[in-house]
Amino acid sequence: MKRFCLALDLIDDPELIRDYEKWHQPGSAWPEVTRHDVEAGITNIEIYRTGNRMFMILETNDDFTFEKKAAMDATNPKIKEWEDLMWKFQQPLPWAKPGQKWVLMDKIFQHNPDK
Repeated sequence: MKRFCLALDLIDDPELIRDYEKWHQPGSAWPEVTRHDVEAGITNIEIYRTGNRMFMILETNDDFTFEKKAAMDATNPKIKEWEDLMWKFQQPLPWAKPGQKWVLMDKIFQHNPDK
């Protein structure tokens, strides 16, 4: 298993944030999108929010790569439709590359006293 942590900002508007969260309530995400994630090798996704900053934990199988996922996304019109819909709620972090949504975070600390 691999684990990645990513960050993204929402547009700082309470109504848009409420709408975004509605799209992510259990059963609200499009099944074509969640099925596509599983096919790409994603085994678990958790998204947390504070203010308008979001933090995502992505767990994947060992074969997962972001390049493979991007190639799969590019050939799936339903993924593009979902991403276009989500983009109306999202804004890039100031240090994101052009066109980049979620930014991969660097792990800077881990405390595991049992090991």
